[in-house]
Amino acid sequence: MKKTEEMNEYLDWYGILLTQKQQDICDLYFKEDLSLSEISENYEISRAAVLDTIKRSEKMLIEYEKKMHLIEKYHSRKQIYDKIRKLNIKEVNQYLEKIEDLD
Repeated sequence: MKKTEEMNEYLDWYGILLTQKQQDICDLYFKEDLSLSEISENYEISRAAVLDTIKRSEKMLIEYEKKMHLIEKYHSRKQIYDKIRKLNIKEVNQYLEKIEDLD
């Protein structure tokens, strides 16, 4: 998985745990693909400050995943779910559909 995709996934899961400014800067950098210069102009701060915010945020997001394993568990459950779905057992598929309706 590319770093940008990985960081976007971390932001989706744990971004709410960052400060609003960290969230905004990381969203602009990873999701909107803005450069450090563009972000620094928007916030009227130095490129170094933007980079520092991004690096600190990355570190925090990675630490959250190391402690909580939410992304890892999600992918494990999804693999199991996909294997069950491929069994194509009518009754099981009906239960899976009920689970999907809960979302």
